[in-house]
Amino acid sequence: MNRLFAWMAWIGVPVSVIGGFLHWPTVLMFGLYCLTIIALASYMGRATESLAIVAGPRIGGLLNATFGNAVELIISIFALQAGLVDVVLASLTGSVLGNLLLVAGLSFFVGGLKYKRQEFNIYDARHNAGLLTFAIFVAFVIPEVFTMQMDGGERLALSVGISIIMILLYIAALYFRLVTHRGVYQHKSDEAEEHEEPEWGKGKATAILALATLAVAYLSERLVHTFETVAESFGWSELFIGIIIVAIVGNAAEHASAVMMAYKNKMNVAVEIAVGSTLQIAMFVAPVLVLVSLLFPEKMPLVFSLPELVAMAASVLLMIVLSNDGDTNWFEGATLLAAYIIMGIGFYLL
Repeated sequence: MNRLFAWMAWIGVPVSVIGGFLHWPTVLMFGLYCLTIIALASYMGRATESLAIVAGPRIGGLLNATFGNAVELIISIFALQAGLVDVVLASLTGSVLGNLLLVAGLSFFVGGLKYKRQEFNIYDARHNAGLLTFAIFVAFVIPEVFTMQMDGGERLALSVGISIIMILLYIAALYFRLVTHRGVYQHKSDEAEEHEEPEWGKGKATAILALATLAVAYLSERLVHTFETVAESFGWSELFIGIIIVAIVGNAAEHASAVMMAYKNKMNVAVEIAVGSTLQIAMFVAPVLVLVSLLFPEKMPLVFSLPELVAMAASVLLMIVLSNDGDTNWFEGATLLAAYIIMGIGFYLL
């Protein structure tokens, strides 16, 4: 898989640059940008993982939290700059649905085909359930109710206040898990910690991370400008592009890692990727984008449409019900995948 991503990156970057200068067909460039960004995201993930091993578990956890959704954050910032607020909100929704239903569903299903029953840390599952409930119901759903009788300025002010609180709570959650209560809640099925060797040294990993981030920033800026033409060509709505396309492209490499971990019966890691990434999106990426939007002419209040809110709430409830026992199997994975397909069809037809 790493070799495939390497070929995609080394070929995709120069061809993308050439295609942009020669004004190749927009639909072709859209596909090329998406594939290249996915490959670069893999390099960013591997570089971050190497730095995390070198830096130790505490700093490593912070690095993974910071760069875990860097690609989607970069794409969303350029989309905000282009005034595509609906696409950004849809991509945030898509990330929540993709992580909780598609990634977790595939992980449970693929792992369940090999192992009759797989376990993961029940204490982490319960801790994450509380944070997911807060992030989606308290921070996303409740503002929608309050903003029904607010004007644009009041709606934005409420969104900024909520965003600051969510970022602070997310930092507190990291501090709780990585410092004050690290190792307190252990489970007998936890995999024994193995001594890991970093794939790359500190200098090489830092250089690769910096170069890949710059390349992703350039390609993301070009990708955003293809959305309108692609939507017209395929009959897609901005909502569908954000929820399905942008969300999958921004998290594809991370999704593949979760499924591979489940296949190796490392369910703690697989669940952490799926649920932890969702929490990063809801409690860090979304609030940061609200604050960043203040720099642009068109601001982004943290107010989602009713279908988006219902879909996210249903995903959280389903994930909590299925994962709160710290046990999973292939049928639970199939249930999550079925929910994702149903929602995907619904958003496509909107």
